[in-house]
Amino acid sequence: MAEGREALDGMTFDAALAELERTVAELEAGGLPLEQTIARYERGVALEQRCEQLLADAELRVRRLVEGARGALAVAELRLDGPPGENPSDAVPGAAE
Repeated sequence: MAEGREALDGMTFDAALAELERTVAELEAGGLPLEQTIARYERGVALEQRCEQLLADAELRVRRLVEGARGALAVAELRLDGPPGENPSDAVPGAAE
């Protein structure tokens, strides 16, 4: 798991999230020597930052799509919590137009 920054920068969200989940599971299981634990933790922090950056980029792309579709910026709340149908992101206003 000693991949360099270049490999991390080219990683997709799904790949980074999957590796982050594996890393967290390894850390939670325990039993690793201190140096390996620290290395895994550092990798986990880098993976979390990669996921956050990719999510921020995705949000910006969505905002630009909304802006382009309407001619003016219309920011919609993008939440992933709550039951389906209650989130403003579940339906795109004006999509049926």
